[in-house]
Amino acid sequence: MGAQDREHGAAETRPPTADGGTTIGRDAPAVELSRLARESQDAPDLEASLRDIVTGAVELVPGVEEGAVAEVIRPDRIRERAASGYLPALVDHVMVDVGEGPCLDAVWQHKTVRVTDMSRESRWPRFAPRAAALGAASMLSFQLFVTGDSMAALTLYSSRPRAFTDESEHVGMLFAAHAAVAYAGTQELEQLRAAMETRDLIGQAMGIMMERFNLTADQAFATLARFSQDAGRELRDVATEIIGDAEAGARRHRLT
Repeated sequence: MGAQDREHGAAETRPPTADGGTTIGRDAPAVELSRLARESQDAPDLEASLRDIVTGAVELVPGVEEGAVAEVIRPDRIRERAASGYLPALVDHVMVDVGEGPCLDAVWQHKTVRVTDMSRESRWPRFAPRAAALGAASMLSFQLFVTGDSMAALTLYSSRPRAFTDESEHVGMLFAAHAAVAYAGTQELEQLRAAMETRDLIGQAMGIMMERFNLTADQAFATLARFSQDAGRELRDVATEIIGDAEAGARRHRLT
């Protein structure tokens, strides 16, 4: 093969470049997500997994300079779970103050929101001027499909207008999907832990009632259930109160 053929072949296989000229392989996001999937199994908590995901998105989504994952409890309450810098928290503060913005739209309307030039944005007349003044010229916000009352979004930022392309959106969606999986896994673990704690509390309360009132296990549970139904309270809460009363009585007995 001649030199011209070799040069032509190299040009065909050369990976694309980002806007700034940095070479980015097409498989880089997939490789990074595979690494994150492996490491998330050993991550100590959800925050650690989300920090890794945000870091990967900032490094590999074309045009991104900063990123964050934030939970939206309600329009006036946003809790940041992981961020690469200070800008996301500042922008979230504005969003909470005015009650509008890309992150809120992404979460409540179940869609991806792209802002091309914040200085020309008309969808959020109270939010856009203040966000632009902070340096958030471009934004990409992805809803994380999280079960439960709290929803969350992955939001990516750039100080340059028109920083994000369709490729940015597609790659960003991969990281958003991974963040949603991290949330789902953690929620399942938390639900299991809560169920085990509830079982232990009910068992302790039953033991107290069996000893105090000379009841069988079935009778103690039936009494707990009746207390819960009559008071309109969760069984766990009734059990916790019984345990607390017993512990308080034991302390008073020791002092006398």
